[in-house]
Amino acid sequence: MITRRFALAGLAATPFAQVGAQAWAQGAGWPDRVISFTIPFPAGGSADLLARLVADRMAPLLGVGARMVVENRAGAGGTIGSDHVRRQPADGHAILLATPSTHGTVPALQPDTTPYDPIADFTAIAVLGRAPIALAVPNASPHRDPQSLIAALRANPGQASWGSSGSGSVGHLAGELMNLSAGGLRAEHIPYRGGAPLVEALTKGEVQYGWEPLGSLAAAARDGLFRIIGMGTAQRHPLFPDVPTMQEAGLDGFAASTWNVMLGPKGMPAAVVEKLNATANQVLAMPDVKARLATAGIDAVSDSTPATTAAFVAGEFAKFKDIVARARLSLAR
Repeated sequence: MITRRFALAGLAATPFAQVGAQAWAQGAGWPDRVISFTIPFPAGGSADLLARLVADRMAPLLGVGARMVVENRAGAGGTIGSDHVRRQPADGHAILLATPSTHGTVPALQPDTTPYDPIADFTAIAVLGRAPIALAVPNASPHRDPQSLIAALRANPGQASWGSSGSGSVGHLAGELMNLSAGGLRAEHIPYRGGAPLVEALTKGEVQYGWEPLGSLAAAARDGLFRIIGMGTAQRHPLFPDVPTMQEAGLDGFAASTWNVMLGPKGMPAAVVEKLNATANQVLAMPDVKARLATAGIDAVSDSTPATTAAFVAGEFAKFKDIVARARLSLAR
């Protein structure tokens, strides 16, 4: 039998329990342990550089004694690490560095085997950085601009070969977008196993052109190993101000970039999301952070909100799905 004293004690405790639950929903007491920042790719790439730099600067701003540890969980185009974060508690102690591969190209190409919904299964936090996808040709190429290359591809359908850092990579889909935007170009796609092998192929002239994020191409291009002749962004890039955009070359609306976005499991407390967003924006506005990322070909983004981040990822995913459908692509191609 429940005594009157116990009943009163229970009633007295109820408001405090409700306050505690409400406080947690508002983000009070967070973080109370290490925040794990998962990079779903091997260490050493531009995504790894960005995540480690951001984590190092964010942690002291999140609270006294706050710690953020970067963890690499590579494999399956980034889906292994992404799925790991998806399955973690949505309390703000597990976050993900998402890319076009994890939340764009792979889910678009393999919707039946990707173990998560790239939109519904995650909480959008902040856009951290963006970088153009660039069009490059070997030094021996006669083409100095995109118009010349496109004209040659039209005149000789199916005769040229072009490279990317892999089937389903953002460079692969950028190349397919050029084919579609130019009215149906035909050339053989050669998927390499990463950016470094593609750089070597361009240097040796194994392919007639290649599409790849600028961060992978910039240093070799500055060293004169090959030429960058086109940018996928709407504006010219400050690292290569003489290189025209694909829109300038006549491909209206052409837009291709790579990006890094901070996400978490779905259902994170709004206050935690807002704190992470504000802190990430603060770090990415730091002049030294912006300068260091710029040398790696990454443009820091410091003005996103959780809402604009969600809209951005959804828009990019829709764009990649459209390219896959129009080009009739499969990941094995």
